[in-house]
Amino acid sequence: MKRETPVSIEGTTIGFTVELTTPACPMKDMIERACRNAIHHFIKEATQVNINMSSKVSSKRDKTEVLPLVKNIIAVASGKGGVGKSTIAANLAYGLAHSGAKVGILDADIYGPSIPVIFGLKDHQIAVTEDNKMVPAEKDGIKILSIGFMIRESQPVVWRGPMISSAFRQFINDALWGELDYLIIDLPPGTGDIHLTLTQLLPLTGVIMVTTPQDVAVADCRRAISMYQTDGVKAPLLGIIENMSYFVPADAPEKKYFIFGEGGADRLASEFNIPVIGRIPIFESIRSNADSGTNPFASNTLMSEQIMAITESLAQQVSIKNISQPAVV
Repeated sequence: MKRETPVSIEGTTIGFTVELTTPACPMKDMIERACRNAIHHFIKEATQVNINMSSKVSSKRDKTEVLPLVKNIIAVASGKGGVGKSTIAANLAYGLAHSGAKVGILDADIYGPSIPVIFGLKDHQIAVTEDNKMVPAEKDGIKILSIGFMIRESQPVVWRGPMISSAFRQFINDALWGELDYLIIDLPPGTGDIHLTLTQLLPLTGVIMVTTPQDVAVADCRRAISMYQTDGVKAPLLGIIENMSYFVPADAPEKKYFIFGEGGADRLASEFNIPVIGRIPIFESIRSNADSGTNPFASNTLMSEQIMAITESLAQQVSIKNISQPAVV
């Protein structure tokens, strides 16, 4: 068997591999250019440089008992409903999968599961193995699990808190998630049983907070952020995503309307020392894609570029946390 070497030199051709901490690295192209330029600068004889841009997703969850094959668990939360949390969670999953990562998404919003609709799987019925393990659905390479796969679309979930927590534990412990680079958990809005169960059951990589710029959403988001800084519920905060930041008319691209106010996420970021990892304008296509279950990366648009930029910022924050934080046990 031929042993692989990190650097190969054949005549005037040099080849090597650069291993990133995530396939969604926002500096991937810049790193490749810098490596290529450095070789040509310091090795004048090199006529060809072959660079294999690889990745090995970083993790601090390798010693955990719960979901040990999942490298990073990211909760997407909000202080109130209606801010687009589930849509953003789904688009982050799409973005990470589009970059080449192994991704799963768990719809933990038991009372209002919307992930089946957003992924075009509202008629999907969950499969169960002979040993009673749930098999997540799969769409565009993303593993998906939701209470919506077990109930009719019009059927309400009228459960008390302990039943909700029990269902969430089953989604974690009794599902075949397999190996994943990222598991996105779409939490219900606000603060409650699921959030307590989540932080007690799962060592999280971190939490993404979703808000709109308006004061009422910011106030509720502030309460939710404070919860994740409380003893017993503590979890690392990766950043804030501001949804519906502004509106740009198609017939007047030079204009920008701040329909829901301005600067809400910035105020929270300053108050809690958390980065704003993205601002999403009001795109009609985000709404139509979510209603039709369409992958936002099916075509290259301004919207998909925006989602990818935010996905890369998220992946960057995850890598930073994994480098700076102690191992999760």
